[in-house]
Amino acid sequence: TKIDESLFDELEELLILGDVGAATAAEICGELRSRIKQRGVTDPAEIREMLREIVAEMLRGGEELTLSTRPSVVLVIGVNGTGKTTTAGKLAARLSGQGKKVILGAADTFRAAAIEQLEVWAQRAGVPMIRHAEGSDPAAVVFDTIDAAKSRGMDVVICDTAGRLHNKKNLMDELSKISRVIDRELPGCDKEVLLVLDATTGQNAVSQA
Repeated sequence: TKIDESLFDELEELLILGDVGAATAAEICGELRSRIKQRGVTDPAEIREMLREIVAEMLRGGEELTLSTRPSVVLVIGVNGTGKTTTAGKLAARLSGQGKKVILGAADTFRAAAIEQLEVWAQRAGVPMIRHAEGSDPAAVVFDTIDAAKSRGMDVVICDTAGRLHNKKNLMDELSKISRVIDRELPGCDKEVLLVLDATTGQNAVSQA
């Protein structure tokens, strides 16, 4: 195999077939061309590692969470089964380890055992958690979590939410209600909305976002 235009064409086609997306595939191949030229690479065997390097750099991007107000709010959302509850728990442990006072809100009142799962994470992280009964109004859970955060002087509120598809209007309206509660109870607070995605979702992730 030679490093020529046919190799780049084939690579770009493979990336698109792998659901990377045409624009991203072109960007990756363009960056690969540039690095091969800069480094004077002639061995095609080195391309795999360079490709891995480029993709890793693209995925490494992203900004730090803005959590300067007290309290700040992190809302964890996404479709079913992507790991929202685990993400909420791990984030609580990380922020707590950084010295922040964190409280978890179990606003996934729909999925069986979701509240219990978050409770395990809360215990592991050593942070308090607000819960209601299964089937309760998620916005009410968020309200009570914010109320507890204000009275206890917490730094960060992390709210887990139920899985929902972006095309289900009633569930999206529920998220809007939660957002309104946050804005009403903590006007001007730093609010981060984390969309948790399955890494194998591909271009459908753009629709979810």
